[in-house]
Amino acid sequence: MYIHIVKPGETFSSIAADFRIPLYTLLQANPRAQPNLLYTNEQIVIPNLPDPATLPYQIIISLSEHALRLYKDNQLVHTYPIAVGKMLTQTPLGDYVIINKAPNPGGPFGTMWMSLSKQHYGIHGTNDPSSIGHSVSHGCIRMQNADVEELAATIPIGTKVTIQP
Repeated sequence: MYIHIVKPGETFSSIAADFRIPLYTLLQANPRAQPNLLYTNEQIVIPNLPDPATLPYQIIISLSEHALRLYKDNQLVHTYPIAVGKMLTQTPLGDYVIINKAPNPGGPFGTMWMSLSKQHYGIHGTNDPSSIGHSVSHGCIRMQNADVEELAATIPIGTKVTIQP
């Protein structure tokens, strides 16, 4: 079971949107919580996601290095080159989890999309391979199509993603 720690300004509605689950489902999973009153650092159960601590994989993204590092059991397995958000549409810092995967999303998203637990953000392929290594996206993490396919085939839903400066 995944436990989300409430951040300043979050509401049940915004958390439901970030995790792409119906508000009713989120409220049902948290019967003791007060629907109109959330506190910073309050623990909220997100149903149908595993606890990332029980999974062997973790991703750490370095925006300044344009690098995505995949760890298994705290050992570095692979470093992938990435593109990240540009100045006006920066990639958000923080801790997230992979909540779903969608092969062949089309357009600029290349051959794979993996949603982060922040609405509108994900790790995806690209139709512009020359963008990798640069700060050019609208905030998402872009990878070469072969790399994102390999990553998606390796990691399970619920994998923790930490995005650092």
